[in-house]
Amino acid sequence: MELDPRRCYAAVQAKDARFDGRFFTGVVTTGIYCRPICPVVPPKLENTQFFACAAAAEAAGFRPCMRCRPETAPGTPAWLGSSAVVSRALRLIADDALNDADVDTLAARLGLGARQLRRLFAKHLGASPAQIARARRVHFARTLIDETDLPLAQVAFSAGFKSVRQFNHALRGTFRTSPSALRNRRRAWSAAAQQDDGGLVVRLPYRPPFSWTSLVRFLAPRATPGVETVDARAYRRTIEVNGAPGTIDVRPSPTSSHLLLRVRVSSYDGVIHVVERVRRLFDLGADPSPITRQLERSLSLRPFVRAVPGLRIPGAWDGFELGVRAILGQQVTVRGATTLADRLVRRFGTAVDFDVAGLTHLFPRPEALADADLTVIGLPRARAATIRALASAVKRGALTFDAAGGLDDLVTRLCAIPGVGQWTAHYIAMRACGEPDAFPASDLGLRRALGNGRGPLSAAQVAELAEAWRPWRAYAAMYLWNSLGDAGT
Repeated sequence: MELDPRRCYAAVQAKDARFDGRFFTGVVTTGIYCRPICPVVPPKLENTQFFACAAAAEAAGFRPCMRCRPETAPGTPAWLGSSAVVSRALRLIADDALNDADVDTLAARLGLGARQLRRLFAKHLGASPAQIARARRVHFARTLIDETDLPLAQVAFSAGFKSVRQFNHALRGTFRTSPSALRNRRRAWSAAAQQDDGGLVVRLPYRPPFSWTSLVRFLAPRATPGVETVDARAYRRTIEVNGAPGTIDVRPSPTSSHLLLRVRVSSYDGVIHVVERVRRLFDLGADPSPITRQLERSLSLRPFVRAVPGLRIPGAWDGFELGVRAILGQQVTVRGATTLADRLVRRFGTAVDFDVAGLTHLFPRPEALADADLTVIGLPRARAATIRALASAVKRGALTFDAAGGLDDLVTRLCAIPGVGQWTAHYIAMRACGEPDAFPASDLGLRRALGNGRGPLSAAQVAELAEAWRPWRAYAAMYLWNSLGDAGT
């Protein structure tokens, strides 16, 4: 990725927060790399190198600054725009695609060769897929070291390392010191251990602005009773980790650009995957700036975009769960779909006992629905058959929600399920798979919002208008739904 050294250096001199996480500065005289907002006096321009992501700086031999802590930056924007393949690869890496497989396997899932994938990563990120995966685990481990009192061995497995030895080697290689030394020098604010009997708390940074209000307004009427509760203060739900039930609680920090995630599970091994799911659920990898610039060019979208800075796409904890919910919502109101989801969970879900009001069940697994008689909850036979077909496809491994082959491939595979049309497929791609260009053009809410009081446009007219909004059509849909007050479908 080409970075203009003089523009980057000007941002470093100004300590401009808008550039935090967009690039990192390596100081050749010290061997340290920093965020643009680092409080230290900037080095001379000739003594700096600029990198698109932390992994690239580390691959070049620089170690993270102990003052500005690059691992706590909002992160390199997940949607690079210039390479959809790299964006999809990053999502797969976050799902641990390189934990038990190699780059060749990852590339094959994406439909290209390993050499081409490495070339794309070098061009857009300045680091290899393996270096990106390693940096992700290392930085999450550092966060747990600083912000929790988890034993270091437990930190290792929570961050996805296969052994304590691998964990120690990786952290020494990155920070030039041991994990125990890092814990001993953590600052007073982090030593207030974000962990207690109520669970493990992790701070999740995002790039402001971030519209928490619009996001929970969308999620609240769609919350599945017994599985989720949503109010203005927090999002809570049941989860299953390593076969054991647990809960999460997500709420905005009152003092900083973070969400506070509280995880309550019997074991924190692999909790990095819980964090990644929550990041997607709240679209924390989004970079509002390019999205806003693109969508504000549209006269029909401009007032909606300016009215709600930082609107995000509400994701999903689980792709199968979202898919079932989307099918339940076909041809009924949001309230009607919620009623059906309530019956489904009570009949086929797994009951759990937590001291959190409203959280009583785990959502049914595909195995529980693949052969179930869903008409007993009042579901029409056709939709019951569609849910069974979806469950069966997921159960067999014939359908995954990773969008590795791209949006068109995912929509095609979803539409191959009897009863799943373009609207449902794009809605699932948008929310379950984080596809930023998914767009359910036939949605009545979108057609009505774009009709500007003159009656709904046709699906073809909506699709034509939306061409100018690529590659952010999913965000355009959210702005249009939000303009309706009820947030659409």
